[in-house]
Amino acid sequence: MIDQLLSVLASYETLFVWLGIGSLFLFLVSIALMPWLVSLIPVDYFRTHHEIHWHTLLKPRSIFRNLVGFPVFLAGVLMIFLPGQGVLTIMAGLAIMVYPGKFRAERWLVRRQGVLKTLNWMRKRRGVPPLDIDGFID
Repeated sequence: MIDQLLSVLASYETLFVWLGIGSLFLFLVSIALMPWLVSLIPVDYFRTHHEIHWHTLLKPRSIFRNLVGFPVFLAGVLMIFLPGQGVLTIMAGLAIMVYPGKFRAERWLVRRQGVLKTLNWMRKRRGVPPLDIDGFID
């Protein structure tokens, strides 16, 4: 049984190599783009309330964002078990989507130990002012 499984996996060796190369490429691109993306966040984004109501979900723009973001989110969940940047892809999918409670989730995440400090470090390297959370700049 194990010998059969190994022989089947060996027949896909080229695919696994290309998946590994693709994963490495996406990892390097995500590292390169992350500081730029973080620098695009407005300084007062986390001070301004952005609550989303259920009727907002029926707007065409929200439907489109959810149709794009949900497959990205699912791909991230799969990448937890397969080669790829699972957690980063899950976060990207959640950032694309529109859903109630998103702002609270973003604020909760940014307030975790080290997250705000890291985001502000990336912003400083790009010459952008630090994020302001509740009037407190880390």
